[in-house]
Amino acid sequence: MIAFLRAAVLCLVGLASLTTTTLPASAAGYPDRPVRWLIGFAAGGPVDIVARIMAQWLSDHFGQQFVVENRAGSGGNLAAAAAVTSAPDGYTLLFVAPNNAISASLYKKLPYDFIRDTVPVASIMQLTNMLVVSNGMPVKTVQEFIDYCKANPGKISYASSGNGTSVHMSAELFKAMTKCDMIHVPYRGSAIAFPDIISNKVQLIFDNLPTALEQSRGGTVRALGVTSPQRWPIVPDVPAIAETVPGFESIGFYGISAPKGTPPEVIATLNKAVGEALKDPKLIARLAETGGVPKPMTPEEFGKLIAAETEKWRKVVEFAGVSVD
Repeated sequence: MIAFLRAAVLCLVGLASLTTTTLPASAAGYPDRPVRWLIGFAAGGPVDIVARIMAQWLSDHFGQQFVVENRAGSGGNLAAAAAVTSAPDGYTLLFVAPNNAISASLYKKLPYDFIRDTVPVASIMQLTNMLVVSNGMPVKTVQEFIDYCKANPGKISYASSGNGTSVHMSAELFKAMTKCDMIHVPYRGSAIAFPDIISNKVQLIFDNLPTALEQSRGGTVRALGVTSPQRWPIVPDVPAIAETVPGFESIGFYGISAPKGTPPEVIATLNKAVGEALKDPKLIARLAETGGVPKPMTPEEFGKLIAAETEKWRKVVEFAGVSVD
């Protein structure tokens, strides 16, 4: 897969070089044609849903279509590779999520450097994960879970939605901070994992809030804690894992980046529009339905967040000893 990415990048770089000389000198009138928004995951998941909510608002706001284009595969890297080699004219954007920060160290031979080759545009929202366990597990609190893990080293398995996802790395961070010995079982999406969790073939998952909350409210699994540093406003009755494991934090951040060289005026225009969107009560309500909390930022603030998250997950990847060639 990485070899394919490298070949694709080399090809696309050549194409992009043919178009960059025609860039407009300013962002006046931007956008005057449809904008592609590349999403690194399949349609229907949390990332895709948030992107489509925002894309519709931006389309209505600008009077030009913001077209969501799903480029699933390789932990979101196919979409990122396509974005970094696109013309930096504001007409190709990339949906940014935790996978972009994680991939920087997890994938050893990426044909691009995310921080070097993109520019931050805007933050949209943040989302927590939730630790849920099988009802067959004899634990009801995070501390009971930790104690059970330590009493049964290597006998507990955790599911994830794939290598390098925030679901996977939240569990690895938990392992690093609690010294729990658990076995990773990756799936192609968390929805596929839940039948095995419900039947106790796999004991737990640190899943994105929407799916985990739906399952826990349905009584098929038991919620123990959220990965945000404090309790999440949508589920205030569920403790933060940090209440038991001080300093534990795994927050999903969603936003927009663009290819390096995109005109500052375009970035400013988009950032202002997203900021206005995040004040719209109707849009805020729709994001709340996904479990998210709006988090507007300047491009500079969003860039600092991406850099900090990249460094944080590098340490977790090194501790876990995981990599993808």
